[in-house]
Amino acid sequence: MKRIAVALIVILSVSCKDKENTTETTTQENQITKKETMKKVLFVLTSHEDLGNTGEKTGFWIEEFAAPYYELADKGVEITIASPNGGQPPIDPKSADPSSATEDTKRFDSDAALQQKLANTVKLADVNQADYDAVFYPGGHGPLWDLASSDVSKSLIESFYTNNKPVAFVCHSPGVLKDVKVNGEYLVKGKKVTGFTNEEEEAVGLTKVVPFLLEDALKANGAEYSKGENWAPYAVEDGLLITGQNPASSKLVAQKLLDQLNK
Repeated sequence: MKRIAVALIVILSVSCKDKENTTETTTQENQITKKETMKKVLFVLTSHEDLGNTGEKTGFWIEEFAAPYYELADKGVEITIASPNGGQPPIDPKSADPSSATEDTKRFDSDAALQQKLANTVKLADVNQADYDAVFYPGGHGPLWDLASSDVSKSLIESFYTNNKPVAFVCHSPGVLKDVKVNGEYLVKGKKVTGFTNEEEEAVGLTKVVPFLLEDALKANGAEYSKGENWAPYAVEDGLLITGQNPASSKLVAQKLLDQLNK
């Protein structure tokens, strides 16, 4: 009887152990599957910090980075951040002013993990569109100087687009599309787009400082440019191309991008 009892205990122990191992294996497999099916988006930020010859600084606009980042990350999207030079991209000091604060920028201010991630952006030349499902360009005036003329950036956007992946831009970053071509034609030709308006540029006093006016450049390349009220949320979608007008449009662009990723 004693031997039977011992045998039963051994059998039960082995059975429980096997069950634990099976559960652990299933959990690991589920985690791997979730990781593999998780959508991946590349964020591209400027490395340019000089506001023309004004002696002032520029860079990317915090709201245009933070709002889309959290909108996507909170929905389970995995985000990689890149910039032309890698490392810490410059932040437009005006976007860090309390007068420009939003709930998303306040969250960013206390988000040590994201700030650490931001300080270690990968070099744009080292990224491959094949590793991502979409690309998103936050604005700020910086992109008008470096990303708009970057052959690496232009090729990357073309690669995403021709591989049927969404490309999204907000505020000044649609200016990055200025010289992007697909099959010899400007990508924006005949496309519905928006971006920081001439009126908004005049309102911030930088019409004579920026290297080009975004609205004029997109129109010159055949875009069907439209706009909403100054400083109000406004975004348009034309196939894979998503553009937003100003900082207030950042979250709207991210939501449109998320909808495309979930199709």
